[in-house]
Amino acid sequence: MNDDFPGIDEDGLIRLQKLLATSGVASRRKCEELMLAGEVEVDGEIITRLGTKVDPRVAVIRVSGKRLPPISPNVYLVMNKPRGVVSTMSDPEGRRTLSDFVADRPERLFHVGRLDTDTDGLLLLTNDGDFAQRLAHPSYEVEKTYVAEVSGPVDKDTVKTLLAGVELEDGPVEVRRARVISTTADRGIVELAIHEGRNRIVRRLLDQIGHPVLHLTRTAIGPVKIGNLRQGTLRELTLDEVGSLLDTAGL
Repeated sequence: MNDDFPGIDEDGLIRLQKLLATSGVASRRKCEELMLAGEVEVDGEIITRLGTKVDPRVAVIRVSGKRLPPISPNVYLVMNKPRGVVSTMSDPEGRRTLSDFVADRPERLFHVGRLDTDTDGLLLLTNDGDFAQRLAHPSYEVEKTYVAEVSGPVDKDTVKTLLAGVELEDGPVEVRRARVISTTADRGIVELAIHEGRNRIVRRLLDQIGHPVLHLTRTAIGPVKIGNLRQGTLRELTLDEVGSLLDTAGL
């Protein structure tokens, strides 16, 4: 959303049902029905009076419990980073970087956390510095999901070992979820979710339990899933995804 949003008056306010409709929540009539049904909340208060005006830049709005992001000049993007691309905007060694994929964008973008050069998959990019900093901080415990192809067969015991917690040289790792996707006699594919971002944490974790990683992909960060996004391409986050991540980051 941006400051050119239609319907904002000279005081910077807009009718709530118009904001909801223009944001794509539903038709104007349906948005009015949602308000009358007590499904719309502004700054913690249920709003049922039609015509109520709000400041769309700062109001914390929820529709049926879901956060609607504020109007702002910020952009929130998800990229499917290819293997071999460095998670920085420049590289003294001349390797491919994130800037090669966003050169046509006018914003000054930050990456949210990092992704190892030899790992592909989901990476968030934004020009919202507070958002990037908070989501990357371990205290906010944003869950990250990975799919790893590893050496050796994997089974239920592998999952039990992961879920029991694994001790590394720089401290224990808590695995929130784990499951075996497939396995053969000499290699397996396992999905796991963790909430921290220590350097090469997933590779070190799996290596520690005897399953060195052959190929690693990050498939999700919180509610944002990679889906069928092609490698090297980007998309904007949906309103629901942004709203959920803003809540996670306490913004």
